[in-house]
Amino acid sequence: MTEFDAVLLTSFGGPEGPEDVEPFLRNVAKGRDIPEKRIREVEAQYGLFGGVSPINKQNRDLIKALKSDLHANGLKIPIYFGNRNWEPYIADTLQHLYEDGKRNILAVVTSAFGSYSGCRQYQEDLDAAVKDLGVTDLNIEKIRLYWNHPGFFQAMCEQLHHTLSLLSPEDRDQTRIVFTAHSIPTAWDRSNPYTSQLNKFAYQLANTVAPELEWDLAFQSRSGPPSVPWLEPDILDHLDFLEGERVNSVVITPIGFISDHMEVMFDLDTEAVTHAQKLDIKVLRTPTVGTHPDFVSGLRQLIQERINNLDPLAVFDEPWVCTPTCCSVAQRPSSGISK
Repeated sequence: MTEFDAVLLTSFGGPEGPEDVEPFLRNVAKGRDIPEKRIREVEAQYGLFGGVSPINKQNRDLIKALKSDLHANGLKIPIYFGNRNWEPYIADTLQHLYEDGKRNILAVVTSAFGSYSGCRQYQEDLDAAVKDLGVTDLNIEKIRLYWNHPGFFQAMCEQLHHTLSLLSPEDRDQTRIVFTAHSIPTAWDRSNPYTSQLNKFAYQLANTVAPELEWDLAFQSRSGPPSVPWLEPDILDHLDFLEGERVNSVVITPIGFISDHMEVMFDLDTEAVTHAQKLDIKVLRTPTVGTHPDFVSGLRQLIQERINNLDPLAVFDEPWVCTPTCCSVAQRPSSGISK
């Protein structure tokens, strides 16, 4: 059994000022077929928020909450922070870890569901950073996917329950829940468990919180060229469909993200909400899990699971066990660029 001496929270990263936006987007787009038009669109979106993505602050808040939960449960293991596409970069954080004498690292990734960009790519990035560091005595292992872990599931149940409680009784009876997640190329999904996990999660969440309401799964934030098929329906197109079905109240519930970053704030709170209002559809948006106590304690349990070799927990279906080839793809098409 590995004796871990540090935890690394690793995430996508995002700009923290106007001068960071373009170089951040270039980092994300490097080696990928992301149209220049899409890069400029996302750059303009950041401009609406002062060039600042909330994701880094949200991750620092999560680290603070997780550190407190770990300490309250007798775990004094330090937590470090490293990003894929912006400061603090994974490579720089690993250098810091190594200089601090840490040799066995447990990585916590801010993605719950299994896709190439949300699982496999993080492992590849970590492996590449270790290789670039030029050392042979640094071991990094990633926690498993936690899409059906009780902590994540219960936190989303409470978030959705609270949002539905804001509806009037008349509106609630006519409400459709629309779960959303980041779209990915359909070629990825053929070899990944992504849509299967999303549908199972959405089904269990809806049946637990509001079994009387209908629900759908839609996708958002696609960024690849039009010639490459991505998962559908897009959330805006789906709102058009619901308007045709005479649905007059929608609760948009992003299950594919753990924090209210740019793809939630712009793609949902700005674009989707505005589009729904134009269609005369009443709309509420469910918060992501963020630093919800159940989610934070769930991450702590996932860390304890690896440190203490405990049986994995799952509220439904089987606990996901990452294999050496899970969430792999034959090639790397473009993926999302805004966080």
